[in-house]
Amino acid sequence: MAEWDGKSRGTVLGFKVFIFFIKNFGINAAYALMHLPVPYFCLFSGKNVRGLRYYFRKRLHYSRFKTMISIYKTYYTFGQTLIDKIAISAGLRNDYTYEFDGEVKIAEVLAMNKGGILISAHIGNFELAQYFFKERLSKDSISIVITDQDHEEIKAYLGQYVKKETHFIVVKDDLSHIFEINAALANNRIICIAGDRYMDNTKYLEETLLGKKAKFPIGPFYLASRLNVPVLFVYVMREPKKHYHLYARWIDYKEGNMNDLLKKYTENVEQMIAKYPLQWFNFYDFWDDKK
Repeated sequence: MAEWDGKSRGTVLGFKVFIFFIKNFGINAAYALMHLPVPYFCLFSGKNVRGLRYYFRKRLHYSRFKTMISIYKTYYTFGQTLIDKIAISAGLRNDYTYEFDGEVKIAEVLAMNKGGILISAHIGNFELAQYFFKERLSKDSISIVITDQDHEEIKAYLGQYVKKETHFIVVKDDLSHIFEINAALANNRIICIAGDRYMDNTKYLEETLLGKKAKFPIGPFYLASRLNVPVLFVYVMREPKKHYHLYARWIDYKEGNMNDLLKKYTENVEQMIAKYPLQWFNFYDFWDDKK
């Protein structure tokens, strides 16, 4: 099965080292330090590297050499996004520049006074969306749905640096998050949720992405198609020189048809991958191809 296991890699010591460098030597020094752990992950994260190799070789049709270089660059870019998340949330927001593409669509959704759903993916750095929203929308207008299975000791340590600016709804086994989502929509809140990772023992849909069928969690698409609320696709992508670009796109799809919504989603994700191929951060066998 190609499901994601719900856990992120890393250690408290690793985060402590990078936070020390950010605080004492600056963000660029932390970026340079990232070149030390990246080779380790490239050499010893076999399952994750195989997932990336398949993505570059079989889905993007890169050469072997370009694939090797791209795997390294993807890990390095991912590391930069982690550094950025810590730096921005710790008060270094002004060290970065931001570009808002389609943000008026989010305001239009709120003006309709019936809530809305933003569907994103694990490309770029969507967790930074909360800082984009902070200065443009009321803090009471956004709820982000997350899967809360990171290591507890890492969360406890990072909690003193990563300040949550937005309300979070944690996915739970008892499905109580569904009631939270409905209540948030009833209060004209916008729900932000990723549409590209499903976990074992959960229902899924299948659709073509980059020329091959893949599995997607049914939840985001079922909710969006059944609740009769506006739907947008949103991404926060990293660009050179500490610049971030937020994309928001209003989606027209067959009303009540979650399969049509998923098809529009995969087509949109493909467009983002074409622009940012090194920001595909699904480090596992996404297409369920064990060969």
